[in-house]
Amino acid sequence: MQLTKCAVVGVGYLGRFHAQKYAAIDTAELVAVVDIDEQAAHRSAEDCGCRALTDYRDIIGEVDAVSIAVPTVRHYDIARDFLDAGVHVLLEKPIASTLEEARALTRLARERGVVFQIGHLERFNAAFLDLGGFKLNPLFIESHRVAPFKPRCTDVNVVLDLMIHDIDLILGMVKSPVRSLAANGTSVLSDELDIVNARLEFENGCVANVTSSRVSVKSERRMRIFQPEAYISIDFQNCGLAVHRIGEREMFPGVPEILREESSFEENDALRREIESFVSAVRDGTPVVVTGEDGLRALETAMHISAMVDSRPATGEVRSA
Repeated sequence: MQLTKCAVVGVGYLGRFHAQKYAAIDTAELVAVVDIDEQAAHRSAEDCGCRALTDYRDIIGEVDAVSIAVPTVRHYDIARDFLDAGVHVLLEKPIASTLEEARALTRLARERGVVFQIGHLERFNAAFLDLGGFKLNPLFIESHRVAPFKPRCTDVNVVLDLMIHDIDLILGMVKSPVRSLAANGTSVLSDELDIVNARLEFENGCVANVTSSRVSVKSERRMRIFQPEAYISIDFQNCGLAVHRIGEREMFPGVPEILREESSFEENDALRREIESFVSAVRDGTPVVVTGEDGLRALETAMHISAMVDSRPATGEVRSA
């Protein structure tokens, strides 16, 4: 069996895990890791048994596919060079710094006929995947994604850092255009927005209330979905799923019983599933789970939310729209 030759560009906190997954997949060969920090590149290469490079252009022509896990401001330039050369790309979220860049990348991928997947990791969370057989018709969605402050994440605001995960999931579940938006938030420990709440109203009547914070005491990644005759709770952090349904009996006279089904998943290597899905799309032509168009839609909504909050009073005051 011929292996898919792969590389990882950017082996900081997240990229080094990408490299480890490629090295462990039996359908892929990790050819090289690339980072402008030579020491980081060599550490990752030694860990994964591959070459260490400092210039990503040195591997164009040597690999079939690449993961790009660099700061968002570099996404466009690096992804463009690989896509233009016919290399399949798994690009970490958000897809780009601007909508113009995101549109250009998706267009280029279509023109070159290559796989272009965006790294919205929660799509591969075992609890979310278990929803695959459940018919979703959300009327109201509430999500909370909060975490303690991490200095490494401050190149983008909390909407593009954390909230965009839930935006992607919600847009995929509701499958209806956003009719209106309202948002408020503020910066706390960085120069960017650190906590934001947004309310999305869709044309089909669904409403989503989304909160993200990177200045919280504890971590939580939870989504609640309310729809006719069912309430669904997804715990992304602890990989748990609870589905409440209306039963046929009565709990009290005139009040139907509520049936509860719970699932938990000990094995939740979402990143490995994401990379295996990418390699499968490259090798076998299986559908891309998170396309460039998906990444573009999520970015467009995230940037609209950010702009609404940023258009209000200066940093340090609560801003709303």
